[in-house]
Amino acid sequence: MKRLSILILVFSISFAVFFMVPPFLNRQFGPYPLMKIADVFDLFTPFVLILLYWLLFRLDGKSAPSLSENLVFLIFAVFWVAGQGMHLTANSIGHLLKGMENSAVFNLTDFYDEVLGHYLWHFGVVGLSALLVYRQWRNPFTEARAVTWAVILAGVIYGFTYFAIIIEGATTPLGVPFSVLMVLFGLIWGRKKLKIQPLLFFFLIAYFLAVVLFLGWGIYWHGLPEFSKVGII
Repeated sequence: MKRLSILILVFSISFAVFFMVPPFLNRQFGPYPLMKIADVFDLFTPFVLILLYWLLFRLDGKSAPSLSENLVFLIFAVFWVAGQGMHLTANSIGHLLKGMENSAVFNLTDFYDEVLGHYLWHFGVVGLSALLVYRQWRNPFTEARAVTWAVILAGVIYGFTYFAIIIEGATTPLGVPFSVLMVLFGLIWGRKKLKIQPLLFFFLIAYFLAVVLFLGWGIYWHGLPEFSKVGII
């Protein structure tokens, strides 16, 4: 369980870094100036995060996933990678379309970037997190352990990052209901099993924080606008 707790923390930090850092890397990439440094950085996102998802999915060497579980993991991973790749490419091209906002090529690129890419990507995010909770539910640890600070910290990091990407990605119709359902599941059915299911506890903390942030954001702005729409970024 200690190893899993540290892995959860590494995952949450990596998740935050690869989702939150690219918007701040706006300088041109020297060897190929048509790209930005953010584009190059984002190329590594699926290599790191899908690997970490897989390690969490495995849990330990004693509970190998079934064929059906592996297939579900692959399906959600495909959504995740397809959406991330679509967003990366369309967003990179979109930077070169300034002054062409009324053109068909701009509208199509924007659709791939801001709508289809985000929804595919975030569907993969919520799908993989649900699968991790399912795997942990089916394979709890045999002995109860005290919840470590690493799991709590990881939940806070992931919860804030999830809130941020759902708001800025404008995927609230997907992300908000999912987070509410995950909190209800954790509180109603999982509250007595948290000490033997660190992944469930991690996501309960994360999605509870996200729900609180969604609620506060919605009350303050009378809706769920993107950060960029209200001038924050």
